[in-house]
Amino acid sequence: MTAADIPDRYDPRAIQEKWQLRWDAMDTFRASDDPADTRPRTYLLDMFPYPSGDLHMGHAEAYALGDAMARYFVQRGHNVLHPIGWDAFGLPAENAAIRNNSHPADWTYRNIETQAASFRQYAVSFDWSRRLHTCDPEYYRWTQWLFLRFYERGLAYRKDGYVNWCPIDQTVLANEQVIAGKCERCGAEVVRRVLTQWYFKITEYADRLLADMAALEGKWPDRVLLMQRNWIGRSEGAEVSFEIEGRDVPVTVFTTRPDTLYGATFFVVAADSPLAAELCTPSERAVLDAYLADVRKLTDIERQSAEREKTGVFLGRHAVNPVNGERIPVWAADYVLPDYGTGAIMAVPAHDQRDLDFARKFGLPVRVVVDTGGPDPEQTGVATPGEGTLVNSGPLDGLSKADAIARITEILTGKGLGRGAVSYRLRDWLVSRQRFWGAPIPVVYCDGCGEVAVPDEQLPVLLPDLRGQELAPKGVSPLAAAADWVNTQCPKCGGPAKRDTDTMDTFVDSSWYFLRYCSPRFEHGPFEVEAVRRWCPIDLYVGGVEHAILHLLYSRFFVKVLHDMQMLDFTKPFTALVNQGQVINHGKAMSKSLGNGVDLGVQLAEHGVDAIRLTMIFASPPEDDIDWADMRPEALVRFLGRVVRVAAEVAAAGTAGGRAADGDLELRRVTHKTVDEVTRLVESTRLNVAVARLMELVSAARRAIDGGPGAGDPAVREAAEALTVMLSLFAPYTAEECWEVLGHEPSVARAGWPAADPALLVEDMVTCIVQVDGKVRDRLEVAAAISGDELRELALAAPGVDRALAGRAVRTVVVRPPKLVNVVSQ
Repeated sequence: MTAADIPDRYDPRAIQEKWQLRWDAMDTFRASDDPADTRPRTYLLDMFPYPSGDLHMGHAEAYALGDAMARYFVQRGHNVLHPIGWDAFGLPAENAAIRNNSHPADWTYRNIETQAASFRQYAVSFDWSRRLHTCDPEYYRWTQWLFLRFYERGLAYRKDGYVNWCPIDQTVLANEQVIAGKCERCGAEVVRRVLTQWYFKITEYADRLLADMAALEGKWPDRVLLMQRNWIGRSEGAEVSFEIEGRDVPVTVFTTRPDTLYGATFFVVAADSPLAAELCTPSERAVLDAYLADVRKLTDIERQSAEREKTGVFLGRHAVNPVNGERIPVWAADYVLPDYGTGAIMAVPAHDQRDLDFARKFGLPVRVVVDTGGPDPEQTGVATPGEGTLVNSGPLDGLSKADAIARITEILTGKGLGRGAVSYRLRDWLVSRQRFWGAPIPVVYCDGCGEVAVPDEQLPVLLPDLRGQELAPKGVSPLAAAADWVNTQCPKCGGPAKRDTDTMDTFVDSSWYFLRYCSPRFEHGPFEVEAVRRWCPIDLYVGGVEHAILHLLYSRFFVKVLHDMQMLDFTKPFTALVNQGQVINHGKAMSKSLGNGVDLGVQLAEHGVDAIRLTMIFASPPEDDIDWADMRPEALVRFLGRVVRVAAEVAAAGTAGGRAADGDLELRRVTHKTVDEVTRLVESTRLNVAVARLMELVSAARRAIDGGPGAGDPAVREAAEALTVMLSLFAPYTAEECWEVLGHEPSVARAGWPAADPALLVEDMVTCIVQVDGKVRDRLEVAAAISGDELRELALAAPGVDRALAGRAVRTVVVRPPKLVNVVSQ
């Protein structure tokens, strides 16, 4: 290249078109499964996308972050697995098929191809050979196989229970999919229904799911760990048995405050529980039935709201307080839920606000049994749930809360009236969905044999060909109307049987997909065990915090089950986790209704891929939100143009082959310091600061070209080459072009990470700040290796210190060589 060849302007479109074609042919990022490959293995994974359309601004941020990390480890010489696939089952495809009178697969695969093309344009370093789609029969065959293994272990079971029902989508929702009483997808008010559903027994793993989080401290975001701990919700307390008049078997309740038993003045059962119907006397039946009609209109969120006025009905029956023998009335109320614990509680109104509100509404007794030093709850209407000394509690009087809990638990256990117990907020995972576009549940029902698992050799149970209005919600799964599909043969006796017509929650598909990537074409199981042992667990997982509870918790559960099945040799799927923030606009989430959406395709066309990638990364730390209204991608276009010009001028100067050690020492120090800092910043995922350091290096190289030794100096070439390699993490098209301009064969992605020379990181002279009583009074240029005593003497002799002291004596001198001295006066 000569000076005449130096481009007048940076043309991102031309660079993209040139390198996209060449990269496709090179297959640079294919991971090696060769056991003889001795490179360190790194498995880096982005949460796979749902194919709802083309990529959007949120994708642009998330995949720029994950790609930068993957490219870094490739540059470090690692054998990197960075795969891509699609979470392809789900309701949007089904709704699109109803609108378009088509099959959900048509919409799904069309969107997948659109996104795949956009990912290639966005230059994400995926290993495309491992691509998978969860809606492919080759994939959901193994989802069904895993369901059957859970079934064999008693971890998949079917029962009648209250479920969250979306009246718009006409399907069941897991508790985690109900946000503020509304369907998280369509926003409809969720109602409660009793249905027979399939569940996974995740509660059996509650303690292990909690215990494992200790090893994730410092590797996962604190807020994610807190959210998971709160969702599991482990509580220690006691189970207490209450005799109910006219009932042979006592009713057991769980309480975290057994110390307050002497203050239990009434008993409450969930109005819509079978227990309420059982306990209700004939004289109160009509009242309960009328009340139930109102309760069933409420969501769980509404029922448990502290602001809502308490309601309830007396069931005409009494319970017996086991510690003092008092008869206490049994009420049905909406603030107790039927599927939490036994659906019954002991009410201690003095020390629980909901119980107190209820007691005041219905004129029930309030007895203080813990003296917290505060006013009487019956007078103030404010319960006192805190610490204190037990009163009005017989053998517990005078004890602290902790001692009283231990003592009453001992008494109850000794009398056979209770025992110490642990309870969880976590409920078993409801996996049945009354929709079509999902993995069918591989179970049939036979009049003679009952519930029968589909044999492995008959998997996958394929979906029938239903289209358009055949998929419309009708209160049951669309599969129920496919008579030819539903009616089948019992695998056990050969007689007539019917298939289960529900499909699985799509979170089942995503709870194991990361294992399939290790051997995506394996035909003898969900994954090749040895391949997973080579690659897993995932070293770094990148995705949104919206998956902090559901996906991450379910994936951790799956891995523990598979470990217990001896298919995995680890119990934690994701060693480290990075959550990216949200891309918003003018302070609000982008949405069609607000009219503040930003089209990623338009941004890419206007500014180029590299500028958008850099904008996303440079804008903020990964976990923070990015307000696109404040972004200026055109500034990053100008920056990339400066990078290209530096490379071009170095190439035109013909400096290839020169010894960097013979080049300008000052620029070499800047270059090696930048390499050292960027290395540490990338490894700590402080990518925005890493980009800032590259900008500083470009400025230093520019100064050296324009006002220093010039573009022909070997140190300038060294700076340009190091800059190009480091920039390839964030702006791969521009970096590849610069690498070629500098005379190298592609691809820069495998050029090798530059190494910082320790000798060039040592500063000969540094600026020492000298303070007097905390205020800066002087600055000294000192040797980097200066001793504390020498620095102390220089600081005390500094003119600025002398003026600031103005004759006052020195009390002490704090020395932090070589950069700080603080003189403290008397």
